[in-house]
Amino acid sequence: MTKKETVIRLENGLEARPIALLVQVASQYDSSIYLEYGDKRVNAKSIMGMMTLVLVAGDTVTVTADGSDEETAVDAIVTYLAGE
Repeated sequence: MTKKETVIRLENGLEARPIALLVQVASQYDSSIYLEYGDKRVNAKSIMGMMTLVLVAGDTVTVTADGSDEETAVDAIVTYLAGE
């Protein structure tokens, strides 16, 4: 399992469109990918699940992945959340 903490640097946080793009990024990987915020842990491949987090710019989340491409998956999600 790979785990990395990151700060959301997307200007408007995670609204509907950025969430849809995040799910597209996550869905490219075979690994199970989760975002953790507070006491919630949500599947990063689930649009509805991601919307329940209500994340804004500056929030710190933990990205975890477990599977054959977990390191690459975590790096891609962290890069996306950094606004790069």
